[in-house]
Amino acid sequence: MPIVAASSAREILTRLHDVMASKANAQTKLNQVVGIIGEQLSSEVCSIYLLRDGVLELFATRGLKQEAVHVTKLALGEGLVGTIAQNVEVLNLDEAAAHPDFAYKPETGEERFHSFAGVPIIRRERAVGVLCVQHSEPRRYDEVEIEALQTVAMVLSELIANAGLIDGPVAAATRVQSSAPLRLDGQKLVEGMARGIAVFHQPRVTIEHTVAEDTEAERRRVYSAFVKMREQIDRMSAQAEFGTGGEHEEVLETYKMFAYDEGWSRRINEAIDSGLTAEAAIERVQQRTRMRMRQIDDPLLADRMHDLEDLSNRLLRIVSGQLGTAAQMGLRQDAILIARNLGPAELLEYDRRRLKGVILEEGSLTAHVTIVARAMGVPVLGRVKDVRRLIGEGDMLLLDVAQGSVFVRPSASIEEAFAAKLTLSQKRRAAFAALRPLPPVTRDGTRIALMVNAGLRDDAAALDVTGADGIGLFRTEFQFLVSATLPQRERQQRLYRDILEAAGDRPVTFRTVDIGGDKALPYMRADDLGEENPAMGWRALRVALDRDGLMKAQARALLEAAAGRTLNVMFPMVSEVWEFDEARGIFEAQRTWLAARGRQTPAAIRYGAMLEVPALAECMDLLLPRIDFLSIGTNDLTQFLMAADRAHPKLAERYDWLSPAILRFLRRAAAPALAQGVPVTVCGEMGGRPLEAMALLGIGIERLSITPFAVGPVKAMVRSLDLGALRARMADWLAHPPADIRAALSDWAMAEQVELA
Repeated sequence: MPIVAASSAREILTRLHDVMASKANAQTKLNQVVGIIGEQLSSEVCSIYLLRDGVLELFATRGLKQEAVHVTKLALGEGLVGTIAQNVEVLNLDEAAAHPDFAYKPETGEERFHSFAGVPIIRRERAVGVLCVQHSEPRRYDEVEIEALQTVAMVLSELIANAGLIDGPVAAATRVQSSAPLRLDGQKLVEGMARGIAVFHQPRVTIEHTVAEDTEAERRRVYSAFVKMREQIDRMSAQAEFGTGGEHEEVLETYKMFAYDEGWSRRINEAIDSGLTAEAAIERVQQRTRMRMRQIDDPLLADRMHDLEDLSNRLLRIVSGQLGTAAQMGLRQDAILIARNLGPAELLEYDRRRLKGVILEEGSLTAHVTIVARAMGVPVLGRVKDVRRLIGEGDMLLLDVAQGSVFVRPSASIEEAFAAKLTLSQKRRAAFAALRPLPPVTRDGTRIALMVNAGLRDDAAALDVTGADGIGLFRTEFQFLVSATLPQRERQQRLYRDILEAAGDRPVTFRTVDIGGDKALPYMRADDLGEENPAMGWRALRVALDRDGLMKAQARALLEAAAGRTLNVMFPMVSEVWEFDEARGIFEAQRTWLAARGRQTPAAIRYGAMLEVPALAECMDLLLPRIDFLSIGTNDLTQFLMAADRAHPKLAERYDWLSPAILRFLRRAAAPALAQGVPVTVCGEMGGRPLEAMALLGIGIERLSITPFAVGPVKAMVRSLDLGALRARMADWLAHPPADIRAALSDWAMAEQVELA
């Protein structure tokens, strides 16, 4: 029967407290525990499995055959119990045998039971056992019953750890004792090179007591900790120094919103009501958050959950009095920070003079900490597996995010090579900086337009630093991705106006919001379509036209921001000409609406389309009379043409921008526009690589929009290039492709002394 979660859990915990305080041995205590839980939940079966020597062993049961205790064993991933432990997830089934992972163990006598519910017993973020209940009648356990089981499982972890009954996961979690050099690979989040000693972000907070003696006293402790935590966040936000404005400020505002979230504090209070101490209640809610994170495929929503995890860690340290983080203790020398994950506020606590880099076991390109680290100029390498186990406190680290790697305890030869590369990198940066005032003109006199891609307010500064011709692609969706709620029109307008003012007389091309696929917004959920291939699904212009209120608001924001100026706007993922017409119609209708009310509008509007869907190339004769410019997005275009997911490691070789098929398609698609004088710009990553950029110039493209870091190297290539000679060779290569066109291009560049640094 359904129960009231808090009162039932509190009753169980009160009785468990007496069991834990008794002098009985561990086995006797576990036998008593399954009896108490089964009785309180009116469940015919209650069993505890513990992880010993890598397998889950039935340690105690009420309802199954007693002769199965210490006999029935399951591997991680085997059966329902093994699945719960391996995935650290909850299972709640009305018919256990119908689950694909069900494994029958005849010695238990469980064949007469139908329903099954199980929760992991977690210790130090790992499952060390499973607590489960069963019933002879098919039924799904009520949510409040599952809540009670999870609360009890948390207390059980303390009992079994103190009794020394678990050893596998705890031993596995300890650091590998080694002094040998090691290279670890990860995901490039914020590029850069750094040298420093390994410093762990924070020691693990040890929870000594889980069962509360005085519920109201525990509640007061949590309230006090919330006040202190919010004061800390407010103080850090006020002291953060990045210059004026920026996306990171919006990140911190979103982070503060989580800190003041009443739903979060309410869930912690409910856990205290169930009989947990303040520390255990915070950890209980944190465990639930971690389970949700494991089930989230949406990277943006997962990042928001990481922010909540960061705040939970901060609250737990305050309430427990274990406040010592590496930031608060101070960095004494150049350091590279090691953490499972970080919140943006935690990163801000560090001395920027000593913090040289960050290595994360998790992390993503869209995480708030990545955005803030980019604003701070701190290199970040993410997704480094087992980093906290393989790296020791004080180890020397050499971080090279461009290579996606970190060298741990490097040998003298590796240190020497790294130092040489760092010196060379600094010299190259100095050489590229010297090119800033010089135009990107080829040796035979062709002027190439080099612009930058941007998406943050601070990115506009790259125009002056690099000497770029303008912003060829401003990704407006970044503002949507870091916001907790849909950005209001006024806020969008401020961002667009700031970018235009920073650019001055240099052009800025705004791409309308490109969301969906791998850029989902947690506050604007699509219908659950179960898309198997979201990159080719409901995204970009398709979303904007379907939800035209979104595009109307953005159109007004752009039109008002560009009042009196020229507005360059382009639409992403256009696959048919009518889509372009509808999008342009929305802008023109908003322009008319503003003019009718006496509002100033842009002096001129130039409309463009993104060529990312190959089908659009077959309608170029229909599209060209309608557009003022064409931009080619080589990232999506290449994966669509080659049927190769750009993120799939096994397809990396097939995702080749220098494939004859890609180059031929790009030349054929661009040719009609170039012949009619319609400007064509390549905006994808392809144009930011000197060799690939050289190939684009060779097929007739003379406008590139690339990352700010790539402007210097590409400009150096352009100024050393004889474009006429290259185009003659490219025509031959595409007519009769060599076995390896990449090698042919490289050899030709070397022979012609083209700089491809």
